[in-house]
Amino acid sequence: MAANPVNKQRKSNDPPNGEIELPTLGRRFGALAIDWALCLLVANLYGEPTRDGWSPVVALIFIYTVFAGFFAQTPGMALTRIAVVDVDRGGPIGPLRGLLRGLLICLVLPMLVLDGRRRGLHDRLARSIVLPAPKKNP
Repeated sequence: MAANPVNKQRKSNDPPNGEIELPTLGRRFGALAIDWALCLLVANLYGEPTRDGWSPVVALIFIYTVFAGFFAQTPGMALTRIAVVDVDRGGPIGPLRGLLRGLLICLVLPMLVLDGRRRGLHDRLARSIVLPAPKKNP
């Protein structure tokens, strides 16, 4: 059984108490704002975002389904250096849970109901957690 990503063994860049320092809400909001801006740009390809409010929402759900589901990061998350991973095993959450997470994010309210580990209702229902992205080896 894989180690819980939140309580993993301490590495040199981890806080001294052994817990991973969770990303701030500002970084998480920044990632969402970047993703939303990209969705508005993409939505111009198949809809009129200023007239049809559904086109950027569909793009956001698609981005979460594909990017968060398969790669653990949306483009906005990559730029803000955070990742959404399975809360138990630490890997990507898969496309179905990425879809669920994207749908719940579009409702907005689930993002506002946070627990002590900064997991919104959308994270708890998708069994995910947002963590700092692993540093890439040079």
